[in-house]
Amino acid sequence: MNFGASKLTVYGETTIAEIEKAGAFENIKVIPEKQRFEEKKEPFLKKHSSVIASLVFMLIGWVSAQINGEESISSILAYGAAILVGGHRLFTTGLKNFFRLEFDMRTLMTIAVIGAAIIGEWGEGATVVILFAISEVLESYSMDKARQSIRSLMDIAPKEALIRRGNQEFTVEVDDIQIGDILIVKPGQKIAMDGTVVKGLSSVNQAAITGESVPVSKTIDEEVFAGTLNEEGLLEVKVTKHVDDTTIAKIIHLVEEAQAEKAPSQAFVDRFAKYYTPVIMFISLLVAVLPPLLFDGDWSKWVYQGLAVLVVGCPCALVISTPVSIVTAIGNAARNGVLIKGGIHLEEMGAIKAIAFDKTGTLTEGIPVVTDYLPQPNSNSNSNELLSIIAALENGSQHPLASAIMKKAEQENLPYQGLVIEDFSSITGKGIKGRVNDKMYYVGSPNLFDEILPNGIPSNLKATISDLQNKGKTVMVAGTATEILALLAVADEVRGNSKDVIQKLHSLGIEKTIMLTGDNKGTANAIGKQVGVSDIQADLLPQDKLAFIKELRNKFDRVAMVGDGVNDAPALAASTVGIAMGGAGTDTALETADIALMADDLGKLPFTLKLSRKALYIIKQNITFSLGIKLLALLLVIPGWLTLWIAIFADMGATLIVTLNGLRLLRVKDK
Repeated sequence: MNFGASKLTVYGETTIAEIEKAGAFENIKVIPEKQRFEEKKEPFLKKHSSVIASLVFMLIGWVSAQINGEESISSILAYGAAILVGGHRLFTTGLKNFFRLEFDMRTLMTIAVIGAAIIGEWGEGATVVILFAISEVLESYSMDKARQSIRSLMDIAPKEALIRRGNQEFTVEVDDIQIGDILIVKPGQKIAMDGTVVKGLSSVNQAAITGESVPVSKTIDEEVFAGTLNEEGLLEVKVTKHVDDTTIAKIIHLVEEAQAEKAPSQAFVDRFAKYYTPVIMFISLLVAVLPPLLFDGDWSKWVYQGLAVLVVGCPCALVISTPVSIVTAIGNAARNGVLIKGGIHLEEMGAIKAIAFDKTGTLTEGIPVVTDYLPQPNSNSNSNELLSIIAALENGSQHPLASAIMKKAEQENLPYQGLVIEDFSSITGKGIKGRVNDKMYYVGSPNLFDEILPNGIPSNLKATISDLQNKGKTVMVAGTATEILALLAVADEVRGNSKDVIQKLHSLGIEKTIMLTGDNKGTANAIGKQVGVSDIQADLLPQDKLAFIKELRNKFDRVAMVGDGVNDAPALAASTVGIAMGGAGTDTALETADIALMADDLGKLPFTLKLSRKALYIIKQNITFSLGIKLLALLLVIPGWLTLWIAIFADMGATLIVTLNGLRLLRVKDK
């Protein structure tokens, strides 16, 4: 039974009728997972008619007691009716559990109410039943509120779509859409399936999947997700995944799994409640029989006290204190584009003291760009013509930085692809050369020009190159066999919000932020200083990152690692909490990480930390309050002051307070 997602998984064979029959006393309705249904909203009075009828009988009993006295037949009958009408479901379960020796809160309540009737406390027995019924109504309301965050995810993607197969266009249900079908998505419509754009240009609002509020421009060959909103142009999308494999379907599945998985504090509470309930029953028995037997106490008074101990000892508040907080927090995170894959990760994230970051693609964009283009005064060509020649040469290169130079030429609208390159060749590990208009040009590292120039690189240019390298940039030199014509500096740009995120994390009390990179120390120091991390580790291979994470765990106990979920997989697995960037569209990130930032947005990290800490704080608050209020009420037994009224308020009041306290996690916002 997945309590958080309202799901039941059946092993073996049965029918829906049999399951509903087994859950008849709770009026359970079962619907197959794939079947669509309209949730019928019953009017409040009809849904809770037994509670209202019970309340009416109790008021009649109270009025009768005031007029005819507590012992009158009319008041006893009215109170009895209130107990039977409001508590019949409670008693059915409670008595079944009693004969099976399963002592849960319903068993305790049943014994307390029957005991109250036996010793003539009809009014208080009726009050116990009604307050228990009211608390159950409020509890189910609050859990439904927490579950709505998942239901709202389920309703994001459309249930049918307009598709084209061959030359025919028709509307079909999403279950019948096949991979390779063409979706036709008009402006203002939601995209029904994951796929790639084959025609059109539009901006798509991806907030439902990634939590990012700014629409993203989409054109041919770009990926789109089910449940996102096409805002402007007409798009034709080729379907790439079945309905059960879409990103939104995976998110829903993972969130439901996460809500079912028990967090450490929840596992503790469940173990505690298992032993706690029989202990309370034993204490209740001692309170009822020891004072009359040993100290000549009044049987009626001490049996009443024993029943009050039973009621106050109910572990309702304690049992619900953790799951309501976990379900609420995970649902809130999912709505904000953060996928937390279990209560355990939520709690661990709340206790993190140090965070390690991969550099490329995490603190930086992961895409090299030309940051400096410095044509030299001795160059006879104009700067654009020279850049066209360099881009044309790089067009034939396999070097990873070549794309940055070609992109720069495209931004300047330079027609480099039309240039004819002759005698092109690669100089291994150093650069490339090629002939343009009967002139041989070279593009490569400073080392290449130190070798081919008769007197090496002039000292003034060496100083410029050194200065650029100290800023964390890779310098490329362009020229001929006799002179340098231009310098180009290429760098992986820092994400716009990296510095702000690191500052926020430090202000939230994170002791260490460490940048891990395979880059050289010069580049690493330049980027590290720019973003403001407290430690920098450079020249690391994947196994070095793994060893460093283990070292950090020895020092700080709980360490998070933020990476892209692919090449950082070992380090992510070794950390207490592995956080993957860009969960949307990358299956690896969704599967390997404990937490996925769906929008590839580092700005979601402070929100995740804040939400996790708040959840941890509220869980601790709830457990402490649940146990504290019970201890306080039990102490009232010593002077004989504990009444059923106080007991029921201590139990039901506590249940309501911890539930509402857990729902406060819905108010944590991503600011």
